[in-house]
Amino acid sequence: MSAIVEPTRHKLSIDEYERLFAAGVLPGDSRVELIEGDLIDMPPIGTGHASVSIRLNRLLVRRAGDDALVSVTNPLRLPPWSMPQPDFLLLEPRADDYASALPSARNVLLAIEVADSSLRLDRTTKARVYASHGLHEYWVVEVGERRLHRHRDPVAAEGRYASVQSFDAPFTISASRLPRVSLSSEEIWS
Repeated sequence: MSAIVEPTRHKLSIDEYERLFAAGVLPGDSRVELIEGDLIDMPPIGTGHASVSIRLNRLLVRRAGDDALVSVTNPLRLPPWSMPQPDFLLLEPRADDYASALPSARNVLLAIEVADSSLRLDRTTKARVYASHGLHEYWVVEVGERRLHRHRDPVAAEGRYASVQSFDAPFTISASRLPRVSLSSEEIWS
C-alpha cells in the first residue's frame, strides 16, 4: 500500500520571480506582485486611487525634501518570498539612488499603500509581510472612506504591528521617522 501524499503549494522565490520577468513569461508591464511566494494580480487603478496617488506624490516629495527618497510603485525586496510594489516608499537617502540594488526593509522609513479595491490585502497580508520584515511604519490610505490606517512598531516574530490606529477625516498625521512629512486629510482628498 502506498502512502497518501497531499499536494503542496509551490512558492516562488524572489529569484524565480525575477527569472519569469527576464524570460518574458511575465511582461514587464504586468501588475503582478510576489507576496509570500504567490503571484498576486493587482486590480486596475481607478480614478479615486489615481487622484489620491497624484496628490500624495506631490506632497511627499515636497515634505520629505532631502530627508528621504520617494519611491513610487517600485519593488521592495523582502527575501525570500516577497517582492511587493507599494504605492509609496520613503527611503533612506543613498548616493546611488538605489541603482546598485533594490531597497530592502532596512532602507524603508515609511511604506504607504493606497487602497481602493485592495483594502483587505493591504490591511492583512501586506501588513503581516511588512511587519515580519521589520518595516517600522506602514500606512494604508483608504480612498473611498477617507480613512488612514497607521501600523507601527512591528513584532517581526509574530508578523504583526503592536500599534494599529485608524484615522477618519479630518485628521493630520506625521511619519514617526520623518516628522516633516505631515499630511492632512484635506490635502489628500482636496
